[in-house]
Amino acid sequence: MSQMLKSSGAMATATLTSRVLGMVREMVYSRFMGTSWVAGAFIFAFLIPNLFRRLLGEGALTASFIPIFKEKEKIHGEPEMWRAANAVISGLVIASAVLIAILMFGITLALDFHHFTEKTELMLRLLRVMFPYVLLVCLAAGFMGMLNARGHFFIPAMGATMLNVVMIASVLWLAPKFGAGLPNGERLPVQIFALAYGVLAAGVAQAAFQLPSLWRDGFRYRWVSPWHDETVRRVIIKMIPGAIGVATFQINVTLVQAIAFWIDPTINASFNYAVRLMELPQGMFGISLATYLLTALSGLAVDKNYPEFRATLRNGLGTMFFANLIASILLLALAVPIVRLLFEGGKFDALATHNTAFALACLAPGLVAFSSVNILARAFYALGDTKTPMQISIACLILNLILSAILIVPLRQGGLGIANTMTSIGNVGLLLFALRKKLGKLEMAALRKNFLSLASIAILSGIVAWMGWTYWENFLGHATIPLRIGAVFGPAIAAGFVYWGLALAIKIPAAKEMAEFVLAKVRR
Repeated sequence: MSQMLKSSGAMATATLTSRVLGMVREMVYSRFMGTSWVAGAFIFAFLIPNLFRRLLGEGALTASFIPIFKEKEKIHGEPEMWRAANAVISGLVIASAVLIAILMFGITLALDFHHFTEKTELMLRLLRVMFPYVLLVCLAAGFMGMLNARGHFFIPAMGATMLNVVMIASVLWLAPKFGAGLPNGERLPVQIFALAYGVLAAGVAQAAFQLPSLWRDGFRYRWVSPWHDETVRRVIIKMIPGAIGVATFQINVTLVQAIAFWIDPTINASFNYAVRLMELPQGMFGISLATYLLTALSGLAVDKNYPEFRATLRNGLGTMFFANLIASILLLALAVPIVRLLFEGGKFDALATHNTAFALACLAPGLVAFSSVNILARAFYALGDTKTPMQISIACLILNLILSAILIVPLRQGGLGIANTMTSIGNVGLLLFALRKKLGKLEMAALRKNFLSLASIAILSGIVAWMGWTYWENFLGHATIPLRIGAVFGPAIAAGFVYWGLALAIKIPAAKEMAEFVLAKVRR
């Protein structure tokens, strides 16, 4: 547990920095374009190349490549490990370049020979600018996988920090240079292209940021033909189903946002801001732990040490439950003041706050499930099984699409949140059932008992947070920035003390381990 907290904690620190900057980026975006139809067009266009970032950078490539990379290191030594890595990188460059060329050519033909609605034409033009980001993210994902396999978690996680810094600069510095001289109402559809070019620059920064660490570790890029290469073939076989298995949440988001864009782009925009708020705790605890666990579980699977495999998985899930349950409850109880504090202002008005908070409240109950899917899917990948998570994910994707289509009309963005939450809970149940069959037993009895106790404490803490916010709103309001800050952090801190104190009182292992870990850091 201590090694897990140390490694995933370092990554969580870097991820927290990145996610905070990501939230600053969303705050800048919200004030710049609000929840307008132009915002909806940009968000949906960015979702498509961004999906590849989620699938590759935080999912399928690392999930399929790291176990093979570790195997090469242990069995064949470093020279073969680096040769295999170069073959995979070369294959990624070829595949992504072909994909980019096909899509950009297709979009150009479609725009030249077909008349689209204004919102669809803008979305396609933005997508054509941003899609080369796929090549850059493939490189960044390959570098991330190699660094993670070598035991480096902080630098790869910090790579996303560079991405966010560049994207923020594209709004504050580059966008004002676009559309100069146009009437104010006509500037946004032109200025939005500055954000698209910013995405490409951010991809370059993210990939380049990781190269010095790889260089110091011994990596030198050499072209290795991927054709007929055994390592490339194995990675592809594992990666294709893994792309669906690891990133169910992101695929769900993309599908439902496609429905939202077709019905009303403003739904698309407000739901996206809620998803970004969810990704802060999910990235810190869910993805950070899952990334560490993939490396640890892969080594245990190679050694066939299944008792330790089960214990490591159980400890990882326990730590994630402890951290994400309180985050889920606070996002639900304080949805309105959180959205108001972070986003309201500029073109993001009170109605946009209400709509985004509603979507967030519907997404928040599923936070633990979203993170559990990431961890459980990686347990399968460490065992060399990518097909089972894929099959489960396909069923859940179909369910999500059906639920979204049913719920979006009466509940709009809230319906999309409910559909994602229900789908992810179902995904967790099916993954646990399949993993139990694969391992014979999971030994999760203690974890189930602790989860029920933590859930009760979390609900009590949520009531404390909601009552605190209600009192603050009734007696102090939210007219100034300090009052908005207090409306979020006052109730959240009070609820956090209740949660952690009660968890320590009933001797929840994760609470004790994390408390000791934090105290050890403070004493240094």
